[in-house]
Amino acid sequence: MLRYILKRLLILIPLLLGVSIIVFLILRLGHGDPAMAYLRLSNIPPTDQALAVARQELGLNLPVPVQYMNWLGKALHLDFGRSYVTGNPVLEEILYYLPNTLKLAGFSLLLTLAVSLPLGIWAALQKDRLPDQVTRLISFAGVSMPGFWLGFICVWIFSIRLGWLPPLGMGGLDHMIMPAVSMSLMSLAINIRLIRGNMLDNMHARYVLYARVRGLPESVVVSRHILVNSLIPVITAIGMHVGELFGGAVVAESIFSWPGVGRYAVSAIYNRDYPVMQCFILIMTSIFVLMNLGVDILYAWLDPRIRLEGGDHQ
Repeated sequence: MLRYILKRLLILIPLLLGVSIIVFLILRLGHGDPAMAYLRLSNIPPTDQALAVARQELGLNLPVPVQYMNWLGKALHLDFGRSYVTGNPVLEEILYYLPNTLKLAGFSLLLTLAVSLPLGIWAALQKDRLPDQVTRLISFAGVSMPGFWLGFICVWIFSIRLGWLPPLGMGGLDHMIMPAVSMSLMSLAINIRLIRGNMLDNMHARYVLYARVRGLPESVVVSRHILVNSLIPVITAIGMHVGELFGGAVVAESIFSWPGVGRYAVSAIYNRDYPVMQCFILIMTSIFVLMNLGVDILYAWLDPRIRLEGGDHQ
């Protein structure tokens, strides 16, 4: 198991390096001049002399490979530069907003699991009946409805019309409900279909037939045999859901004025704050791949065949 974990950790190094190269090149070779953005945010007239000084200060007068190596050397020491807008260290600002995003994404993930598990089980046990038809409709709506549109609908219904929930800002549980719902609907819908399909497949497996032949109660057969084995693929899907939730956080935080790193990144994109964008993408990628690594390790622990296929025979 230890060898399997070490192999997966080593894969992360070239992956993150490749992401950093792609992000750096896209921002540097795309439209827009970082020096121009820097002067605009500093309220300095963009004269030729001011642009030349700004490019020299930002290192933009150097070849792109040299710029990347300079940035990478500082990034390895956790120095991602300073924001063009505030002048503060980028990493410091992102770490200030990141806990708020993790709080919202964590609540959304809990909501996804808490709702999708019982609905998926209910749909499988009531196949082709009314409960199954209702969950199919929920799943279809979940994968078809854009999260931002659902967010606006929630604000209109529960804040403007009914006055039940606060529309903006961060506070207690009531402030998290609408953003979490708009973020988690697609993941919730996918999970319902995944759980339902896995349970229906496992219901006809031989080990389930043998369990029934042994005279085990149906509740035990469902909970200990069908359900447990149906949840293993769901664990793998959690890694995908984490990425969906972080992507949805960028939109949800902007709609509901949630002071998280997603809203901060949107502001950086609008202001062409390149150091913030680079650090944000790299940190989000790191969180995503680490979550997927954790899911793969858990999957390998639950199913030893994964480790054997990876060459870990110990």
